[in-house]
Amino acid sequence: MENIIRGGQFIVKEIQAENIFTPEDFTEEQKMMRDSVQEFVDRELWPNKERFEKKDYAFTEEAMKKAGELGFLSVAVPETYGGLGMGFVSTVLTCDYISGASGSFSTAFGAHTGIGTMPITLYGTEEQKQKYVPKLASGEWFGSYCLTEPGAGSDANSGKTKAELTEDGKHYKINGQKMWISNAGFCHLMIVFARIENDKNITGFIVEYDPNNTNGITLGEEEHKLGIRASSTRQVFFNDTLVPIENMLADRGEGFKIAMNALNIGRIKLAAACLDSQRRIVSKAVEYANERVQFKTPIANFGAIRKKIADMATNTYAGESATYRAAGDIENRIKMRLESGNSHQEAELKGVEEFAIECSILKVAVSEDAQICADEGIQIFGGMGFSEDTPMESAWRDARITRIYEGTNEINRLLSVGMLIKKAMKGHVDLLGPAMAVGEELMGIPDFSTPDYDELFAEEKAILAKLKKAFLMVAGSAVQKYGTELEENQQLLLAAADILIEIYMAESTILRTEKLINSKGQETVKEQIAMAKLYLYNAVETIAQKGKEGIISFTDGDEQRMMLMGLRRFTKYENYPNIIELRERIASKVIAENGYCF
Repeated sequence: MENIIRGGQFIVKEIQAENIFTPEDFTEEQKMMRDSVQEFVDRELWPNKERFEKKDYAFTEEAMKKAGELGFLSVAVPETYGGLGMGFVSTVLTCDYISGASGSFSTAFGAHTGIGTMPITLYGTEEQKQKYVPKLASGEWFGSYCLTEPGAGSDANSGKTKAELTEDGKHYKINGQKMWISNAGFCHLMIVFARIENDKNITGFIVEYDPNNTNGITLGEEEHKLGIRASSTRQVFFNDTLVPIENMLADRGEGFKIAMNALNIGRIKLAAACLDSQRRIVSKAVEYANERVQFKTPIANFGAIRKKIADMATNTYAGESATYRAAGDIENRIKMRLESGNSHQEAELKGVEEFAIECSILKVAVSEDAQICADEGIQIFGGMGFSEDTPMESAWRDARITRIYEGTNEINRLLSVGMLIKKAMKGHVDLLGPAMAVGEELMGIPDFSTPDYDELFAEEKAILAKLKKAFLMVAGSAVQKYGTELEENQQLLLAAADILIEIYMAESTILRTEKLINSKGQETVKEQIAMAKLYLYNAVETIAQKGKEGIISFTDGDEQRMMLMGLRRFTKYENYPNIIELRERIASKVIAENGYCF
């Protein structure tokens, strides 16, 4: 267990390939789960894409019931409450492969299994869990999550919905309005957040909903949305809704904590939910490029198309690498806590909370790559891509919401750096020591000797170590200059966040590939090596740009000159890779296999 690292430590530690989990490490049980989920998607969802696009909400509910019968809604639920009790990686894997066909279904699935069920399994009393979780796990009941209000979006704790104790002390009376509630149209249970009196923080409640006996609950019309069209999204109004006092979730005033922790889990699952859509988009785009003939040749032979295919495949591979790395780290952490005597609730909560930084990083990186992937998918299809007759335009519309829900990408960028600094303040990650060491290195005489980079990935790993120094230099100086007021310098934090994100994604891709080389040999994974090198090159370019933007915006004079010199040193290759050659190698493989094949 000494190899278990803490969340955020990747920025100050060299991580060994053998200590990370990769998709190639799936157990037989996990592979069976993946295959049965894929079979369900190919049989029930993909052929019915049109029904989702035509706002067939009843079909979404029907598909959810089938997913429940097959056990897919219960993967993360402990066996005690009728679930499969599988580990965290299996939860992420199910979320990944069930989400490839339609954003409407994956939103319904994510809202139900994540924020609809999870708060009860993680915060509920024994009675609450026994009463509600088996129904949610089987799909007999569906859950929704009522947090957002017209005046409370990103600022979730500012909600106006009130909960007032009745005179007999047996119920809370809830009054207020919630909006953007996924699954509202067919749910039987709502996790509702409301404020008691003038409490600083909101409180969570489990509220049953029966359309035949509404208990003061009314639903708005279905929202007309850009994408996820058959995901039921409505406003919910509470008018003297009575909730038994035993349905309070956790303690009074703990609602904000529940909401934030539910979102941590939601974030890594949202990243996973963007992966299979990318695999399918790449595969569909490649199939089309192989079939579409222009100038007497398939368009897959043109360099401009091959570049797109290589970049799309590379980002998908990087997203997989980073998502499963974090999922494996979280699962290890949960195991460690269970072995030291924590309850399932405590272990799961603390395990995910430990890697909240990584969850935010993944949410941003993978959702943005999914949007780019869908956009390039449309482009490869050309005019046909813009038509509803091909699957690309719905993929593009569905991808757009992923950058907004579970906390906008702007909020998650700010959070990733903010949480890292907080961890450093608490002594959980030593940022100060390494940041000071980087400062001293900048003042010293640079090493002009040419290192020996004969070994595969030797230079890439040296560059990763330097990129971490670039982050420490920029973030360390910013913390020194602004202290606690750094939070007010959002544009600077955004630049630092992009550096942090690129480091995690590039490192995950290289470590996964290194692990593959160790098990399969270099010759068999040439394309994966090319993707790891291509991703790192792009990351270095981004970091050089974002680092410069930060440095020239909060320094001047000698300090600025020294830091810019440091940035150049930290983003410099001794031997640049041949980028076009790397892309050609990746594209050739994907085009020959007629789809995403890694």
